[in-house]
Amino acid sequence: MLLVAFVTLLVAVALQPLPSVLSLDVHLLRQLAAKHNVTSILVFGDSSVDPGNNNFIKTEMKGNFPPYGENFINHKPTGRLCDGLLAPDYIAEAMGYPPIPAFLDPSLTQADLTRGASFASAGSGYDDLTANISNVWSFTTQANYFLHYKIHLTKLVGPLESAKMINNAIFLMSMGSNDFLQNYLVDFTRQKQFTVEQYIEFLSHRMLYDAKMLHRLGAKRLVVVGVPPMGCMPLIKYLRGQKTCVDQLNQIAFTFNAKIIKNLELLQSKIGLKTIYVDAYSTIQEAIKNPRKFGFVEASLGCCGTGTYEYGETCKDMQVCKDPTKYVFWDAVHPTQRMYQIIVKKAIASISEEFLV
Repeated sequence: MLLVAFVTLLVAVALQPLPSVLSLDVHLLRQLAAKHNVTSILVFGDSSVDPGNNNFIKTEMKGNFPPYGENFINHKPTGRLCDGLLAPDYIAEAMGYPPIPAFLDPSLTQADLTRGASFASAGSGYDDLTANISNVWSFTTQANYFLHYKIHLTKLVGPLESAKMINNAIFLMSMGSNDFLQNYLVDFTRQKQFTVEQYIEFLSHRMLYDAKMLHRLGAKRLVVVGVPPMGCMPLIKYLRGQKTCVDQLNQIAFTFNAKIIKNLELLQSKIGLKTIYVDAYSTIQEAIKNPRKFGFVEASLGCCGTGTYEYGETCKDMQVCKDPTKYVFWDAVHPTQRMYQIIVKKAIASISEEFLV
């Protein structure tokens, strides 16, 4: 099985543990969203934001079996590579909506359509080759399914209202780790074409192109999640035979994130796209260096199995830790619901009125 459908996280450091997202003062966010008619969230990316699209794709990159979903509604494994909710689900909850559905979910209702959907596919990346390696949806394919979403929405509410809802939506893009971990570092195709520095530049151009595509399709507000310190994943440390984070991979992530930030500044100045950068790198590093600051007791191992290498199929039906809320990682790759709760606290703080106007 290929290395990983790695999770990119949603936000920078949260300073206090968060028992429930609803314990936050979310009233301001709901007021601002209602004031500016922000009624939907449209999501693109990888396993960090895929609520189950891969269930309906012929790929091994799935999580629709126990113990995934152990802490989800009715303990149901939905395809989310987590013990419970993903960060976009918590953002939706803060806005007063149910979890973000997968666009391919056959139970998707008309009411769901008006609140948005996720087109994300675990294992995807900015480089279309990354998705092809795992036989999942590339960003290009995700954008094509978004066009189908627009058709359905237009039939439901009419062309004018549909265009208004999409213009007012929050678009979220979360990916990048798989481009390195299951593509460049393990497949020779890109290594023969690019040095690491050149590949980072290539991905930067792809990210910029993808953002411009979303803008052409109606996006006015875009949240982009940076790549976390990949060298701190339990799986990567296990494969490298070390207990500490792999500095080389962290430096790659840091360098690529700097490119993302510059791209967002360019998008704001050149085409007027309102953007928010989510500093996943700092969040995960801080949680690993100071776990008790966040209420964690285990930041090196995952909750599933031995916590060193199990994820996806190798986590299937494995025993898990007694209290996932004390763990940063659910499996050897993906964070726990608890970690996402903490992440969303900062994410909500990042959504200002200026962004929503």
